[in-house]
Order: sequence, then structure tokens, then C-alpha cells
Amino acid sequence: MKSLKMVFVITALGLVLSAGPAFAQGTGTQPPAQPPAKPAAPAPAPTQPTAPKPEPRPFPEGAKYAYVDIQYVANNSVEGKVATTRLQDLQKKKMAELTDKNKKIEDLQKKLQTGGSVLSDAARAQTEKDIEKLQRELQFEQQDAQTEYNDMQQQLLGDFQTKLNPIIEAVAKEKGLWMIFSVGQDGNIVWADTGLNLSDEITKRFDAAAKTAPKK
Repeated sequence: MKSLKMVFVITALGLVLSAGPAFAQGTGTQPPAQPPAKPAAPAPAPTQPTAPKPEPRPFPEGAKYAYVDIQYVANNSVEGKVATTRLQDLQKKKMAELTDKNKKIEDLQKKLQTGGSVLSDAARAQTEKDIEKLQRELQFEQQDAQTEYNDMQQQLLGDFQTKLNPIIEAVAKEKGLWMIFSVGQDGNIVWADTGLNLSDEITKRFDAAAKTAPKK
């Protein structure tokens, strides 16, 4: 069997990891934000009986096709969770840095507005120069943050694909499959026997492989 070309892995995992931040912060003076009103406590919802989870169906004997939800694998596998956490940590770090820079700009703008006649012409001119300098720095930092985020995202997607592809291929060969379809939010399969869903099996094998892989 020819090696499977799992290009779709990047697209599917991208649904999980590509909710990337737009590292843009306003530089104009904004009125102070008002805290949102505390919503009234909702009335307790009536207890609904939990529907029993259907028993997994066995893989149909002799089947030559199967499917996997790559987004499910990314959401539930160790590798997918680690990748998502790394991106979220980077996002928080960069947003904190940009917020700090933006706060300095707002403070200087407030100084200009409230200073009135207290500031000398020289002090006012210097403050305006400082604001312009910080605004330029903020713009560059926004671009750098987005670039760094995108670079890490692409690296993680590539690593995920490289590690997952052999797992999918091994399962396909073991079961004698001709093809494995990718399904999920953009899947086009209208109906399929749930026994053909290999998402859980592939996730478990993916995690097992991650545990036995040599540490770098």
C-alpha cells in the first residue's frame, strides 16, 4: 500500500489551533471601562436524565474504508492538548506585553489632556514625542507578536502531522483498508456505520506512542 498522504491533518488541526489572536491594541484615548452589571442568578434548570452513552460498535468485518475525526484527536490527545497550551501561553504573554505598552500610551495621553496650562511648551512637546515613539513601538510589537504566534502554530501543526501520520497509516495497514476519510465540522459524509469511526483508537495509539517516544 502506498504511503497515505495526510495533508488534511494540518487543516483539521488548524480548526483547533488557528483561533489565533489579532494582536491589535487601540492607541487612542478610551473612556474608562465600566464593569459589566452582575447578571441575576439564573433559575436552576430542571434535572434532565442523562442519556446513556451508546456502546461502541465493532469494526465491520471486511470493511475497506473508515473515517477519523482529526479535530477530535487534536482535542483529546496529549500532543494536541500540549500544542494548544503552548499557543495559549504565548498568546497570553504577548497580550500582556502589548497591554502594558498600550497602558503607557494612555497614561501619557491622559497627562496631556489633564495637564492643561501646567505643562510647559517644552514638556508638552516632549510628551507628544514620547507618545508617537511608543505608538510606533507598539505597532512593531503587534506585528512581531503575530509573526511569532503564526510561526509557532505552523511548527506545531507540522510536528503534529509528522507524529500522527504513521499512526493512521499503521491502523490502515492492520485493518487492510484502502482509504481513511477525514470527517468533522467540514466532513461531507452524510451517514456511516459508527464502527468505522477510528478516532478513539487512533487517539489512544497516538498517546501510547507519545509515552514511548524518546525524550528530546
